[in-house]
Amino acid sequence: MNHKTPKRIVVIGAGIVGASLAYHLASKGANVTVVEAGGIASGVTGTSFAWINTSCAGPDPIAALRGGAIAAWRQLETQVTGLTVRWHGALSYGTQDGRVSPVSMLADRERIAQLEPHLRQPPEQAVHEPEQGALDAVAATHALLAAAQALGATVRTHTPVLGFVVRDAKVTGVETATGVIDADELVLAAGTGTAVLAQKLGASLPIHASPAIFLRYTAPPGLVRGIISSHAMEVRQAEDGTMLAAEDYVDDAPENQPAAMAQRTASAIRSELAGADSIAQEFACIGLRPMPFDGVPVIGYLPQVEGAYVCAMHPGVVLAAIVGQLASGEIVDGQPASALEACRPARFLAC
Repeated sequence: MNHKTPKRIVVIGAGIVGASLAYHLASKGANVTVVEAGGIASGVTGTSFAWINTSCAGPDPIAALRGGAIAAWRQLETQVTGLTVRWHGALSYGTQDGRVSPVSMLADRERIAQLEPHLRQPPEQAVHEPEQGALDAVAATHALLAAAQALGATVRTHTPVLGFVVRDAKVTGVETATGVIDADELVLAAGTGTAVLAQKLGASLPIHASPAIFLRYTAPPGLVRGIISSHAMEVRQAEDGTMLAAEDYVDDAPENQPAAMAQRTASAIRSELAGADSIAQEFACIGLRPMPFDGVPVIGYLPQVEGAYVCAMHPGVVLAAIVGQLASGEIVDGQPASALEACRPARFLAC
């Protein structure tokens, strides 16, 4: 039993990654403070399609990390009140992106019609991944932070970080407009803002903002049971009927702005799904995902300064649970996680 004074850890960012880190760190006995410039889940988390999709096209440098993602979410469901994942599987067809997972299986037209009975014209075959799911990323973030607070964590929203206190090349505090928060260690989990914060610590991380279109519609419940990813649409539905769709960002031309994309996607949904004639657009926006230059998450300690740990990644929702689990073990217990080795920030910072 460790009777040392709990580490004071400041987590910067109250999106789903920061919330998972806060919960896992607090559950290990750390004294956690979450600092967020806006509101909870006010960044990319609030515009995530939130498909827990562990498949990958081509060689996967984080296969070990991705492989533990679903089990980590299932474990969190048993631990965190109010955290619910819809494990209804996914159907993919006509996308030609080559993504597969170890448990992919081919479904024929009859099986597809059983899985998604509202499809007007089920394809001849589709890849069925029954273990995959989706969640309400905003609700999950609130649930994780509430669980962290129940363990003693503090959450400070609308508190931008102005800088850091560093003494003898070690982080000792976080500067905010309301004062300095003392810290033994800090975790940068601020999505697309992570690179700017790292720069304040002397680290240049090539993380850019990758745009994607996020769409939400009101719709009759029960039109889509799981996740459908096809050439025509990528959609899923919540229990209350809310239909979510995701589209690739094309450019800033008027016809490719979110509102125009929402209209085209709605037309596609109506064409593909029986009973979808009454769907109505509710929300459309561009979400900015933190995308490291090489596509691999940036997770680990910055070599320039002691006590500064970084967590920046796409896909954040998929990896939030497993990263929270593994990173908290590294930060609190000092146990290096082999699944994170390909993710170290030092790969960008070598002299």
